[in-house]
Amino acid sequence: MQFCDECGSMMRGEDGVMVCSGCGATAERDEERAAAFVSTTEQSDDDVIETEEGTNFEGKPTTDDVTCEECGHGVAWYTIKQTGAADEPPTRFFKCKECGYRWREYN
Repeated sequence: MQFCDECGSMMRGEDGVMVCSGCGATAERDEERAAAFVSTTEQSDDDVIETEEGTNFEGKPTTDDVTCEECGHGVAWYTIKQTGAADEPPTRFFKCKECGYRWREYN
């Protein structure tokens, strides 16, 4: 990873040179550093946790330590997503296996 000497922003490789994503400054590519890191441009669908309305929770892990506020059922599917800063606990999203009601829990 290479950072801009002008503004400190992260630089990206373009046509054999490094270009600052912040101010547009260019610099020679540091080949020694470039060989040590791998950059990816895409995230596979396997890494994405869907929590939006209409998301299919079926097949996700289940838990029996919750109670649905709508129907009182005690088993729900859940996913976990980091919605705050890295030093904060993740948010758990639930979907009741009985009625389909959705809710979230902040730890």
